[in-house]
Order: sequence, then structure tokens, then C-alpha cells
Amino acid sequence: SNVFSTIRCAMTCSVAQECQTFDYDTSSNVCRLFSIWSYQGTIVASTSSTSRVGYVKQTIGLYSLYGKLCNSSNDINRYLSCTSDNLWSCRAQLVYNGSVCQSDVVYSYTTVSYQQECLQNQTMVWNGTSCSPVVVTSLTWNATGITVAGVTGVSGSTPDILNRPTGLSIDSNGTLYITDQYNFRVQKWLRGATNGTTVAGQPNGTIGNGSSFLNIPQAAVVDSNRNVYVADTYNHRVQLWSYDASFGIMVAGTGVSGSANNQLHCPWDITRDSTTGALYIADNYNHRIMRYLVNASSGTVVAGGKGPGTNSTYLYIANYNSNNIVRWVIDATSWTLVAGDINGMSGSSSTMLYYPYDVEVDFMGNIYVTDTGNDRIQFFQAGSMNGTTIAGVTGVSGSDAYHVFYPVALKLDSQLNLYVTDCLNDRVQNFLHY
Repeated sequence: SNVFSTIRCAMTCSVAQECQTFDYDTSSNVCRLFSIWSYQGTIVASTSSTSRVGYVKQTIGLYSLYGKLCNSSNDINRYLSCTSDNLWSCRAQLVYNGSVCQSDVVYSYTTVSYQQECLQNQTMVWNGTSCSPVVVTSLTWNATGITVAGVTGVSGSTPDILNRPTGLSIDSNGTLYITDQYNFRVQKWLRGATNGTTVAGQPNGTIGNGSSFLNIPQAAVVDSNRNVYVADTYNHRVQLWSYDASFGIMVAGTGVSGSANNQLHCPWDITRDSTTGALYIADNYNHRIMRYLVNASSGTVVAGGKGPGTNSTYLYIANYNSNNIVRWVIDATSWTLVAGDINGMSGSSSTMLYYPYDVEVDFMGNIYVTDTGNDRIQFFQAGSMNGTTIAGVTGVSGSDAYHVFYPVALKLDSQLNLYVTDCLNDRVQNFLHY
């Protein structure tokens, strides 16, 4: 595939769960993905001096599913294989040492000839002659939030104030795009700014159903050209507001609620495939996810029904009323549990969720959840169903820097700094990663 930075090539490899190794040529922008580790087979030197090779590192937490139940017809995992008896096991030519899967040829990594294999395993460290275990430190965030948009506890329609913000998107410059729900608009908020600029809807907060109005919008996403796609929820449509436009163009739905494939019923969230331009829309009251290809007049059901296709795209879905996070492979007819209770029970322990509203996945495969009913943000290391609270206090709402009150959307910037729409506090909070 053609991408435009080494980091983006690495992210492409991370998203493709069969990818273990990649190389990227900064001159031609060619990113190549490989399904074997870089120490396997033969490395052929590139003729280009601008070619770089990278690989996926291993951590102990990535093997936490070992020995647990899986679905051999649907489930995919970079580190484990789902066996015919529906149990997670090591891949071929690897053995489980109690923490990770490693080569059955060099179980202990004790000779110089396996130095590269040791270096690639983040659970081990090379001391010059052999490997020894290392302690893997956790990702951490400052628990004190910084208000970067809105005024705490103050709602209104002036440019510096928000009114029950819900959706959130962030561009490559760190600019926030905030769905200002009850002002019926989307606000662009530059980094460090004290007020926002309206990029969709009316600046004065006027409701409507014409092309220049919105009605209780819940989410928006921005593309690389700063065009904004808005889930115009109560107008039952998705609107495209081109950069600097004063009106939107309907790109999904008809403006009238319905369940046909060209209709939506209160679209609640939206994401966009930056490679194909396809939109994935949470069609809330139809209990389905719709995919709209570029310039399509009708969508395809890809979750909540039988989604046709032959690709390996998968979605992470915040299953709000069922109190869990699920992963849905496009070709599948059912989901796989990622976090929360499989039976839909709510709770406040580290393995439970209560009305989860939004989910994000970082380039390492870690999961971030706005656990809205518990007034907290939960972090799940890749492969683990035991969460850690990284923002907010479980079951306690508040308006100070340590609390959130009905958190709705979250986004991560390129440095893994966390942004949260703290809805009932009428603000957006930033929790710094360190």
C-alpha cells in the first residue's frame, strides 16, 4: 500500500493482525507488510538507501488470552491461534513458557545466534551473551485533567462555551472538532485557543433541517483535507461539510427515519476509513452498523446483520445498553467480546462496564473506553479484559480536575494524550500521557 510516513506504515501493520514485520521506503512511499517475524526466513537488502524495516514487539499482556475460549470461525489474533477445539494456543513452531509464546527451537534464548529473536521480544532483554526477563511497565496518564475547551459547568452558545458536548475528532495538527450537541453545531478548537469556530451548523446555535442546519448532532469526524462529516442525528442523515463551506451535503440517509438500506434512524456515531473513504455509521435505533462507500446512495449492513464482503476489516463497537465492547469482523454474522460482560450485566469492577459510550484502539491494539455510567475512562491492554481507570473516579461524578460527569467521546493524539468530552460539565478535558 502507499502511505506517507514510517509511522503510518507501522500503524497499518499494527491494524492488520496477520502482520508481524513491515518495510517502508520513504522515497517511494511504498509500505510492504509481512506475516512472519523479521528473524525468520532471509532478509534481502533493499537497493534503496531510504528503506526502513520495523516489526511488532511482544509484551506479556498480549498473551493473556492463552488457554481461554475462542471462536475458530471468526477470531483472529496476531500472537495466538484459535484451535479446532476453540481454545487460544501458540502459533506453529512456538511454545508457551507461562508468560509468552516463543520459539520451540530456542526456548531459553541463551546463545548469540538468537540475539535478534531476543531483541524482538519486549519481555526479554539482551545482556550481550544471553536473554533475561524484564518488567514491562504500564502506560500511564496524568489523572489531573486540563480543560481545553468550554467553561466548566457553564452552558451557552457563545464561541467560548459549549452546551452538552458529545462527539470528538482530532486532526493531525491536534485541532479538536467538537460536536456541540445542544447548540446544534460542530466547533473547531485550535490547540491552546480559548474559543471555537463553527464549521458545521449555525454559530448562534439555531436548530433546523435545511442543508445549513443540524438537529441534535451526536458525532463528527474530520478527514485529512479538513472536511467534516456529521452524524446529524435527529435529521436522520450524515452531512458532509467541505472545508470552509456554509452548508452541508447529505452523503448518507434521506433525512427521514427508516430501516431501508438508504435510510438511517438516529445515526449516533460515525467513523471513516482514511484509505477508502468509506463511512461506518452507528445506525442507533435500527441496531446496526452501516457502511457507505464514497458517492453511494445506499449503504450496506456490516454489523447487526449479515455483512457481505471478503475483506478482513473489523469494527470495535461500544454496545451501550449491553454494557460491553465487541469486535465485529465485517465478514462475520456475530461479534467477539473485547471488554465487559458477555451477558450484558453492568458493574463497576475492573472487568465490568456500565453504559460504555465510546471506544478507541491505539496502534498497539490497546483499548480505551468511556465507561459513561461509571464516570471513568477505562484502559484495557491488548488482549486483556481487566481494565485500569486512567481518568475519573469510579462511580463518582464531579466538576474538578480529577473527576468527569457523564463522559461521552474520547480521542487520542499522536502522543497518546487523551481527550474526553465531559458532557454534563460542558467541557473537553485533556489527560496527558507520560
